[in-house]
Amino acid sequence: MKIFNWVLLLLLSLLWGGSFFFNEIILQDLPPFTLVFLRVSGGALLMWLYIILTSEPVVFSRKVIAGFIVLGTVNNFVPFSLIVWGQQFIEGGEASVLNAAAPLFGALIGHFVTRQERLTRNKIAGLLFGWGGVFLLMSTSFSHFAGLQSLQGRAAVISAALCYAIGATYGRRFKDISPKVLTAGMLSTSALFLLPLVLLVDKPWSAVIHTPAILALVGLAFLSTAVAYLIYYFLLARVGVTNLLLVTFLIPVTALFLGILFLGESPAWQTFGGLFLITAGLLIIDGRILNKKNVGGA
Repeated sequence: MKIFNWVLLLLLSLLWGGSFFFNEIILQDLPPFTLVFLRVSGGALLMWLYIILTSEPVVFSRKVIAGFIVLGTVNNFVPFSLIVWGQQFIEGGEASVLNAAAPLFGALIGHFVTRQERLTRNKIAGLLFGWGGVFLLMSTSFSHFAGLQSLQGRAAVISAALCYAIGATYGRRFKDISPKVLTAGMLSTSALFLLPLVLLVDKPWSAVIHTPAILALVGLAFLSTAVAYLIYYFLLARVGVTNLLLVTFLIPVTALFLGILFLGESPAWQTFGGLFLITAGLLIIDGRILNKKNVGGA
């Protein structure tokens, strides 16, 4: 890829890795569902504003509305809620490593629901490496009973990764719908789903929000959601999905770095070991290191 596209790819990893960092700060003042609601509603408003300013055509149909509902559920509402809930019990860096398991689920789902993405020897070897890393991360919760909450937190993030894989597979049928409109619609749908939970479960009107949480909310909704999606779709058109998947390798590194540098997190050796195994598995599945042919890019 050209240097400019690499810069954007690194920026995207910083924005999405930063979401785990922002979550850590906001959770000190706000409950989980409220955090996610403010993220998706703020991101939706910004996306619709961008669509209006750029005169993006919007055509509503049953297929479009179905895309809003399904993708809003499996790409935003459920996984965002699971990750934020899980981060109450585990550090953001570890959550980001576990979240990198999404392509592992994607490889398995692709084998069973598509004809083009069958498992090969390389993919099976990559899955073994990757799931070895996931098991290493989960194993720390089994060492003592006090780790029950951390086990629940890790299980929640792993479940979110599964949701992302399902969403990526299902989302392929909406290639003829504007990505910006689809993003705005699924964020709006997520906000509608979350509103009753915020009012009935979180009851956030008694929460006291401090300046760091307010700034983190702005960063989460504007940078890690709206801007990140715009960069994502810009890169998708310029470099293709294969090159764009490289961001999966970079997000955990970014999240770990931000947590260590600004939040004083001290990841256990299992976190780095799991990161190594998952990254190795993803690289093997990706195939470019093992393939002697050069992969084209913009």
